[in-house]
Amino acid sequence: MRFKEIVTRLTGFSVPIFGVSWNPPEPHVAVARRVVSFLEDRRVLYNPYDVEVPDHCVHSIIEIRGYLTDEIGKLPGSPDAGLPQTLRAMRAGCRKFLDTVQADRGQITVRDMLNGGTQSWIFLSALGQLRNTIGTHVAVLAAQHGLDVEKDLASILPPAVSADDGDGAHGGRGRRRSV
Repeated sequence: MRFKEIVTRLTGFSVPIFGVSWNPPEPHVAVARRVVSFLEDRRVLYNPYDVEVPDHCVHSIIEIRGYLTDEIGKLPGSPDAGLPQTLRAMRAGCRKFLDTVQADRGQITVRDMLNGGTQSWIFLSALGQLRNTIGTHVAVLAAQHGLDVEKDLASILPPAVSADDGDGAHGGRGRRRSV
């Protein structure tokens, strides 16, 4: 997906858009490009839920978290702004997933998933939350650094905003508000 299309999916975020009024430092562009490229090859982020193997997913997410930590350590400048903050948010999403599926000392296993029930629901819910977190922050990285995103990873980016979305300011077409 082209970065200009990704920019149209970002609403409610105050992020500088690449080439508009801000040009990120070259090391940040290189790091962002490496991170997006790495995530494009992580099937756990976009494969259909029914083909996921929990043990493999946990291992992959541990690798993602480690990779993000390494990239954060390579960044110059303030750790609390821009790219470091985005990478930290993705890493926090990985930690939250791992904390959820590994709670109470037990890991969710393939057998747990095949049996369905609470363990399956917990795993799939945590995976959905992680995909949402990563997708949102990949969209921010792409918009800030002028990066394209491959189709599979782009499937977890925020959805495009249509003219019908909003508060009803477009000829009465929009979401209903509860009174």
